[in-house]
Amino acid sequence: MKLFSKLHQTNASNQPIIIVSGMPRSGTSMMMRMLAEGGLPALTDELRRPDDDNPNGYFELEVVRQLKEGNFAWLNEANGKVVKVISALLEHLPHDHQYKIIFMERNPKETLASQKKMLDHRGQVSRLNDEEMEQQFHKHLAAMKPWLVRQPNMEVLYVNYNALITEPQSSCERIAEFLDLPLNQSQMLAVPDTQLYRNRTTSEK
Repeated sequence: MKLFSKLHQTNASNQPIIIVSGMPRSGTSMMMRMLAEGGLPALTDELRRPDDDNPNGYFELEVVRQLKEGNFAWLNEANGKVVKVISALLEHLPHDHQYKIIFMERNPKETLASQKKMLDHRGQVSRLNDEEMEQQFHKHLAAMKPWLVRQPNMEVLYVNYNALITEPQSSCERIAEFLDLPLNQSQMLAVPDTQLYRNRTTSEK
């Protein structure tokens, strides 16, 4: 596990664990990079290397995948740090920690197009057609949002990927206020790259 930090934080043990979440291909990697550039210590093992689908890196931690098997020990050192946890794994986070969750949202058709392109690059084919995949996205999010509201140990800020790419300043301000941390917003603003916004719907072009 590697730790990237540009922000000096005191009493980190008293701070919540910061989670970047959302559906795959919804901008979670970009948000992780923004927070790391803003100064937050980011938990990552760098096992998943940058590629054509994510040229700036994935910022993932492999052990997160073991949450549903009950591997929670690593969370004891995660207070005041940020880690990526896809939305399907949020329900497996233990209740004895406090979490602040930045939940990335993106136009479902763009998310689907991005996922298909990534599968293409890997020579894989989805077992579901586009309509079935989009229905799954909506069903998952429709269940996840009410569930998050009911969790007393979780606070959530929803961030729209499409707005973040086109007008990042207001989103950065909201994020800094939500986390209540002196993030370097000028460094964060340098991360969103419109040239990497490659799977737009027709209305976004």
